[in-house]
Amino acid sequence: MLLGPSLGVSAVLFALGVAGVLLRRNAIVIFMCVELMLNAANLAFVALAQSLGVAGQIFVFFVMAVAAAEAAVGLAIILAIYRHKQTVDLQNINLLKG
Repeated sequence: MLLGPSLGVSAVLFALGVAGVLLRRNAIVIFMCVELMLNAANLAFVALAQSLGVAGQIFVFFVMAVAAAEAAVGLAIILAIYRHKQTVDLQNINLLKG
């Protein structure tokens, strides 16, 4: 069973996504890093599908559904912010402050 390399790659991709979310200020880059983290989770589920059976593949479909919803809602929010502020730099955006 060769789960080690696939899970290692998945962990590296997830860590790269987390680093991108924490270090970047551009909303589109952060959005893509979240997508990278979801894809890393999918890779881990596919790697574990052999030991989890069909449950691993079902988890992949749930993560894909969440990723699709996140993509639609995230892009809509980014477009709305860009139309209002003409930037996607998160330091310049304070729309949610009360």
